[in-house]
Amino acid sequence: MNVCVIGTGYVGLVTGACFAEFGVKVICADRDESKIEMLERGEIPIYEPGLDDLVERNVREGRLSFTTDTASAIRSSLVIFIAVGTPPREDGGTDLSYVDGVAGEIGQAMNGYKLVVTKSTVPVGTSYRVRDLIQAEIDGAGGEVDFSVASNPEFLREGAAIRDFMRPDRIVIGADDEAALAIMKDLYRPLFLNETPFVLTNIATAELTKYAANAFLATKISFINEFANLCEEIGGDIQGLARGIGLDGRIGKKFLHAGPGFGGSCFPKDTRSAAFFAREKGQNLEVVEAVIRVNDRQRERMVEKIRAAVGGDLSGKTVGMLGLSFKPETDDMRDAPAIEIANGLAAGGAVIRAFDPVAMREAAKLLPDLTYCKDSYEACENADVVVIVTEWNQFRMLDLERVRQKLRRPVVVDLRNVYEPKSMQEAGFEYHSVGR
Repeated sequence: MNVCVIGTGYVGLVTGACFAEFGVKVICADRDESKIEMLERGEIPIYEPGLDDLVERNVREGRLSFTTDTASAIRSSLVIFIAVGTPPREDGGTDLSYVDGVAGEIGQAMNGYKLVVTKSTVPVGTSYRVRDLIQAEIDGAGGEVDFSVASNPEFLREGAAIRDFMRPDRIVIGADDEAALAIMKDLYRPLFLNETPFVLTNIATAELTKYAANAFLATKISFINEFANLCEEIGGDIQGLARGIGLDGRIGKKFLHAGPGFGGSCFPKDTRSAAFFAREKGQNLEVVEAVIRVNDRQRERMVEKIRAAVGGDLSGKTVGMLGLSFKPETDDMRDAPAIEIANGLAAGGAVIRAFDPVAMREAAKLLPDLTYCKDSYEACENADVVVIVTEWNQFRMLDLERVRQKLRRPVVVDLRNVYEPKSMQEAGFEYHSVGR
């Protein structure tokens, strides 16, 4: 079976490389010539642990290739995955222009039966929109070509994407005809044999499932952050509270970590898109709307926490920021809390020295006025406060004496609750955390 993945961003590249690992012949297509040239040289344009080895092995063994000739890739494939970007619009909706463009290309290149699968996160109804655009191209050319559409949302966590693809919690497939279902089940047969749960449903349900999953996880984050803020008022400990409720099997312990709020390419965009779509349908998602508001306020609250830690005035203060990416094990800066925190600090007159293990190149595009440092300790040099923004493992065992000597004042604001308050105080720090 030949597969074409259109789009070599995060989802497309991981999807293509992992299917190739199954033994499928995969062509990844993209209009971006520089990106394809990079991939053909063996350079990976994103940071994802293990992806470089996976790509290199499957290219070497002839199962994975890259091209800018999308039409040729479509014609030579049975299954075509649409994995292009679906960026947010200003009004909270989803920009489908890239999806629409790909649908048109597919329609123009159709030379026989194809299964067209939306892999990108898209609003409900997009797969049918793709179907209609393809059909319009076929009709315009006076042809008669049969094809199917399906929805197969991705549930890949950045930093653990390969494991999530190879050992997923579930595979969701939305299709309206037996041919599409049969092809998708055959494509995912290696996982089926591993007894991975399959959810076979209609297209609308599959499309909505991705939004519902991300909205629920985002809800847990905003929920625990609200209780963290309450804990600060009453002298409570949010970590004890999270453990107390997380051990209840009906709740679960994941996504109950207080901090500066959720970010990344999925949760902010998907919650807003779900809320926008629901409003259009006259069915407001009141809980999701509240989750978005809480998350926005949480970032502002973190700036105020840092301001208070330096005496209430940021003007002329130097802040050392440790961590910039929205989470560890990725260089993704999309909607990272660090962006709003850094901008808020800068607006108050602070100078920022920053370090992140892998995200500084991406961060510099969004935050050009920061001073980027070679390591954690250089970021602390003559700073009035050091702030842990992203919980990279290397920040968990810092040489605290060295940090204290580098700082102008021994003040730490730990937005990820990496350290214990008592041990930090004993080490000579004025220590601030979230919900403790």
